[in-house]
Amino acid sequence: MATPGHTTIPAAEELRTIIVTGASSGIGAYCARALKVEGWRVFATARKPADIATLESDGIEAFYLDYREPESIAALVEAVLERSGGRLDALFNNGAYAQPGAVEDLPVAALREQFEANFFGWHDLTRRVVPVMRRQGHGRLVHCSSILGLAPVRFRGAYSASKHAIEGLMLCMRQELEGSGIHLSLIEPGPVTSKIASNGLPWFLKNIDVENSVHRGDYQAQLARLQAGGSVSKLKPGPEIVHNALRHALLSQRPRPHYVVTVPAKIGVVLKRILPASLLYRVLARRA
Repeated sequence: MATPGHTTIPAAEELRTIIVTGASSGIGAYCARALKVEGWRVFATARKPADIATLESDGIEAFYLDYREPESIAALVEAVLERSGGRLDALFNNGAYAQPGAVEDLPVAALREQFEANFFGWHDLTRRVVPVMRRQGHGRLVHCSSILGLAPVRFRGAYSASKHAIEGLMLCMRQELEGSGIHLSLIEPGPVTSKIASNGLPWFLKNIDVENSVHRGDYQAQLARLQAGGSVSKLKPGPEIVHNALRHALLSQRPRPHYVVTVPAKIGVVLKRILPASLLYRVLARRA
């Protein structure tokens, strides 16, 4: 966790303001608290009342948000702008979940719900804050995508598709914001310590018919891994690695379009550049 510096923190109305979504745990929780320590006025979101209360107990202004509920997105933006006097310096779209399962086993309803949470909701929130940033002549939009948005692996089709969609949509927006004073960046983490694996378990159980699938054997192995909280790897860092990239995207005069973080993610990008496609996808299939 970041540690407080020795500079005097300005009054609340003078602080740089940021919305951080998905702050109940993992990357969002860490970044919300670290940014507050660094002098930002953080408006964090979560879905569960207990998580909202925990954020508030740490001195963070917290709000309910479910990307699948447009009314909650509208209410969030209205409440934040009312508190900030109509100013918003940055948005960190981070809240998401991962629906596991082979593509052939995914009900269309499950795929739609994945996109509501990971894509359409992000677009809705982003569209609501861009006019604010255009009026003030500056802003930072940072989206926590995934290496799976660049290099997909089997059994992650729904999540990979939502992240590919975010990559395409937001890179178009980045070009369209040229000259506006608004900068847009994508962070593409590989494996990071978080609850995304365990949080995906209820969706797996709800939407995937394990017993009647041709992938039953693979699912049983994955199920055991999900129930244990996800894969364990010495290459899996904590969420601070994403916070480091986020800080650069928020503060640099020339923020990058892409921040690929973690060693496996960087290896994946290199392999995508140098390997023939047929070989690349065989290698990726063994990573699932």
